[in-house]
Amino acid sequence: MAPCGGFETLSAAVRSGADAVYLGAQSFSARAGAENFSEEELVQAVKYCHIRGVKVYLTLNTVLFDDELDDARKLIITAARADIDALLVQNMGVATLAREIAPELPLHASTQMSVHSPSGAKLLYEMGFKRVVLARELSRAEIKEIAEAVPIELEVFVHGALCMSVSGQCYFSAVLGQRSGNRGRCAQPCRLPFSVKSRNGYALSLKDMSAVRYLRDMESIGIASAKIEGRLKRPEYVAAAVKACVKSRDEGFVDEETERRLESVFSRTGFTDGYYTGRRGYDMFGYRRRDDVTSATSKLFSKIREGYKDELQRVRVEGKFTAFEGEKPTLTVTDGSHSVTVEDEQRAEQAVSRPLDYERVRSQITKTGGTPYSFASLETELGENVSLPVSALNRLRRNALDELSVMRERVNNYRINDIKTEKPTPHMSGSVSRRARFTSTRLGEGFKGFELCFVPFDSDPSEVKSLIDRGFNIGAEIPRALFSREKEIIDRLKVLRELGVEHALCNNLGAVYIASELGMKIHGGFGLNFTNTRDLIWAESYGFEDAELSFELDFERISALGGDLPRGILSFGYLPLMLTRNCPNRSAANSCKGCPGNSKMTDRMGKSFKFYCDGCACEVLNSVTLDVVERAETERSLDFAVFRYSVENYVENVENEALISAFRLKEKEKTNGLYLRGVF
Repeated sequence: MAPCGGFETLSAAVRSGADAVYLGAQSFSARAGAENFSEEELVQAVKYCHIRGVKVYLTLNTVLFDDELDDARKLIITAARADIDALLVQNMGVATLAREIAPELPLHASTQMSVHSPSGAKLLYEMGFKRVVLARELSRAEIKEIAEAVPIELEVFVHGALCMSVSGQCYFSAVLGQRSGNRGRCAQPCRLPFSVKSRNGYALSLKDMSAVRYLRDMESIGIASAKIEGRLKRPEYVAAAVKACVKSRDEGFVDEETERRLESVFSRTGFTDGYYTGRRGYDMFGYRRRDDVTSATSKLFSKIREGYKDELQRVRVEGKFTAFEGEKPTLTVTDGSHSVTVEDEQRAEQAVSRPLDYERVRSQITKTGGTPYSFASLETELGENVSLPVSALNRLRRNALDELSVMRERVNNYRINDIKTEKPTPHMSGSVSRRARFTSTRLGEGFKGFELCFVPFDSDPSEVKSLIDRGFNIGAEIPRALFSREKEIIDRLKVLRELGVEHALCNNLGAVYIASELGMKIHGGFGLNFTNTRDLIWAESYGFEDAELSFELDFERISALGGDLPRGILSFGYLPLMLTRNCPNRSAANSCKGCPGNSKMTDRMGKSFKFYCDGCACEVLNSVTLDVVERAETERSLDFAVFRYSVENYVENVENEALISAFRLKEKEKTNGLYLRGVF
């Protein structure tokens, strides 16, 4: 599957052998900086691809606000009428909207949904999704586990840029500059210099990935689609990557020349396959050097363009030609699914000098250069001594293939419901309660008055029991990163359930599924990126008790949200900017020995960003503390405000409400986050 940022790239991808393409419209695309496709161009793109047997997937894979849903509705209708083959979505509200508009339109879960475990894939399968694009951070063994657990199509990225953060879980660009990665406008601050104690340099910049050589292996473990990243890249990049993938799939290897060409077109200090092979660490980091830029020469691009300048004759057809004296000649052409028969107005005549023969017919009818067709066979029936001009043969061929193209343009013919979107009635609460999230069980008595206190899922059961006995209302936080540890998580949660812990804080779809299966009360976390009323309605229908809203929402949009599901926001603490599987602090020896699990990095302006590693993933935190407690607790559209503690050497000393307020006052640098500014 090839990325297409515009029509020139689309043509390059198809002519290089892509089986499918994914592209964005001029709104709601996770690559807002790409050229993208207008409505008219979308229609033409689908026709162009379907004629050539190539599938087209439209990306509507950003979070959406309520005031954008009507435009999304119009785009889904346009896409369904254009006959796209599937819609890629990040947003549950958009998924439910698409279901209502075009029930038969296949849904693919974007990698922005952060699915990286069997449970997340199970939830989407049970919701009727046809395919899930898995997180880039998965190893071969982890992908295989998902494939064996869930009968859903799996798609993985095999070539292109790697984000440091798990897709859908990066808020760095939004918090620092209001340009939301979840809305396709990432400013890529991770590519700037960040230094850590173990090394200086680009601590958040990974090399581009290339797992092209493993395509046959991927197919053997159940992967349905190999995806190339790069809707912002030029056509030559896409063509080179597609050709490399085709070679790997069809021939089982990638030669050195092909690999060198891929690296020359675009790389960051070479490539890495560290996630797929499970060799994560220091060697995966890299940045764009001068040599990487200068290797992409005009001579190289010219050579690549030469490889896709001509039409790729990828559609095999069979034909039957008949010509008898005094009758109109006919040509029947079939691609196996469609069949057309055309006749020419010029009747065959008795030959005066040179009669029509089989070789002449075959030569003209099979002359399909410049089209996507080639004849696998041609049956010919000729009367004795008949004559027909070459122009008639050419017309028959041209008209037959044109009619066949028209038949091939439309594949799906979806039933479309032109539903209406209505402005929701704003949700109003009676009062705003307090909740807290901790990374330990060292809770001071001052938190007894909180409605809920979430502690880690792997907390010592005896300490959890002590908290419950002391009067705390305790819930368990299921980690945002589930990689390879669902069984451990489930086993630990079962123990806590026996102690009476009923509440689960869930920041991803896998956690939601696990909590549901265990009969726990589901509390949606910010990592689910709920940004519109439809998201909340979906959550309520799934059985959520309540949900934290995305902190990319501003107060104006928060107050306008509808639905009945109770909702709250993060009101105090260090905002999590990234969830990373690779640790920025990993040493050159790729060892975690001696690391306490927490450290900090410094940007070029001297600001420090703390990050915390639990051995499975890291959370990178903002450099200053969020504090909007007063505003949150007077916002009548909210039901609760969350205190998110990540630095907890003080928590056991917080004995009363006054000390909680006193600690907040100690924080010198504070931020309102995005609640007043919003995002683009």
